[in-house]
Amino acid sequence: MKDLSPDEIRSFQQERGLHVTGVLNDATSHAFEEARWKLGDRSLYLQPSSAMHGDDVAALQSRLTEMGFNAGRVDGIYGPRTEAAVKEFQRSVGIKVDGRCGPATIIALIRLTKIVSGGAPAQLRESAAQRTRGPALANKVIVIDPASGDGEAEIVYDIAQRIEGRLLALGASVFLTRGPKNSPTEAERITFSNASNADLVISLHTDFHANPEAHGVSTYFYGSDAHGFHSIVGERFASLIQRELCARTDLQNCRTHAKAWDLLRLTQAPAVRIDLGYLSNEGDQGRLARADFRDTLAEAFIIAIQRLYLAAEDDAKTGTLRISDLRSAGLRR
Repeated sequence: MKDLSPDEIRSFQQERGLHVTGVLNDATSHAFEEARWKLGDRSLYLQPSSAMHGDDVAALQSRLTEMGFNAGRVDGIYGPRTEAAVKEFQRSVGIKVDGRCGPATIIALIRLTKIVSGGAPAQLRESAAQRTRGPALANKVIVIDPASGDGEAEIVYDIAQRIEGRLLALGASVFLTRGPKNSPTEAERITFSNASNADLVISLHTDFHANPEAHGVSTYFYGSDAHGFHSIVGERFASLIQRELCARTDLQNCRTHAKAWDLLRLTQAPAVRIDLGYLSNEGDQGRLARADFRDTLAEAFIIAIQRLYLAAEDDAKTGTLRISDLRSAGLRR
């Protein structure tokens, strides 16, 4: 890789949905490695150890999905679902079925045009899967991922427990990615979330900035312009929780954003990350220190989760639902 200026690195990070730092860190180096591969540069196949990854894999997944073959989420990783979609495609066009995307498969892909219309199929499948689970929280599996960084660990773990208790009371199954003392890696959190067969993953954080005037709440969902994909359910939940938090508190609205961070991209369930204020800001820090404020945050999360699964005609105005409404409506059954 040639020497890059900080401005070039920042531009690339912005394009790829990474933290914009201007520094060539591990995540950025990993993204540069993925970006150098274009579909047709190499044969793609399922490896027994470390999975192949790159923009060529994402392009393959996107092309297969457009033609109606379920390659799963467009995440740029050649996993079992992608291999199964390649085999299904090979079988349909009458070429050797080996799960390897080599020259013959590339030629067949180029010759065919997409046969699915009406929206991105992977996103439509994700949205349909969310709707078929029904409105009740009692059959939902929610994973809560409290961050473990310096300063934020105790705060977000307490908020996670408050959310957990309310969800359990409504009949949901809830898993936390860590306990009060341990600090699993991001890869371990992703593996845990995927093994839990979650319906939704919620990652709780606080933010910090050198400028003490920075303040407010922001929410992130998986979206990648480079891969041409975003999570419909993740984006909807991000919008719901952002609106509920801002309606029920005086936190500054720093909006929702699409990012390609690994926790959002590699988690199979729709996932969101919420930064619940800046610990470097005196006002936000004071809010987060109060038990009543943490309770308000927890209630906002519960209402946003329930609203995610309600049909449009059953939904309510932002900031108006209460947990008692959910119990009285029988939504726990």
